[in-house]
Amino acid sequence: LALALKGISYDLVPVNLIKDGGQQFSAEFKALNPMQQVPALKIDGITLSQSLAIINYLEETRPNPRLLPQDPKKRAQVRMIADHIASGIQPLQNLSVLKQMGEKNMEWAQNCITSGFQALEQILQHTAGRYCVGDEVSMADLCLVPQVANAERFKVNMGPYPTITRINKALLELEAFKISHPSRQPDTPAELRA
Repeated sequence: LALALKGISYDLVPVNLIKDGGQQFSAEFKALNPMQQVPALKIDGITLSQSLAIINYLEETRPNPRLLPQDPKKRAQVRMIADHIASGIQPLQNLSVLKQMGEKNMEWAQNCITSGFQALEQILQHTAGRYCVGDEVSMADLCLVPQVANAERFKVNMGPYPTITRINKALLELEAFKISHPSRQPDTPAELRA
């Protein structure tokens, strides 16, 4: 999403998290990212992993369009929301955690997302304009859309989250969000394709 919004061309190398026992566990990928997680980005002679670190690097080296507001208070709100999603919701329903949950993986994922979305809905009621923080697309929005896609995949009832739903809908009207949506990636399983 950040690459698309900033107009940065890139070569996509899909890493299938299920095929062959998980391609992220290959020696080749482990050399790229010792945590054996996606994403990883090779850029400017370095390799970065972790979405927020990648987004922050892109923001610092290619600041237009901005993904962090100029105003320090709004910038803090953007970072808070992004961390809420990227640290507080998303890892709890990652494949590695769901495998450990066994037959209760759907229930676990729903509970983690619901708990996180209850808090996020309250936060967004104070920060949102058209998007997560005001009317400009930010790093928080880049975290929101994939998490809503996960909520839909795990059949979470979105009824109690009208602010999240409204923001997600507005973001999905933007071309960068359409082309970068998880359901439109070349390695998306057929049953999850848009």
